[in-house]
Amino acid sequence: MVKNPFHFIAEVRQEVSKVTWPTWKEVWITTIMVLIMVALTSIFFLLADMVISWVIQFVLGFGQ
Repeated sequence: MVKNPFHFIAEVRQEVSKVTWPTWKEVWITTIMVLIMVALTSIFFLLADMVISWVIQFVLGFGQ
């Protein structure tokens, strides 16, 4: 089914007008929260990797 492109654009504009857009303050707060969570997750995986590495070196006797 082929629609009129102008009708489609009008429908898109109508739907976009219904969207509740976040304020700049909300955008900044959520951005900072995401960056903090990324940093914490990175630190967690770094520490987990180091512990696993130490365990493997101990079990297999590497690095002596």
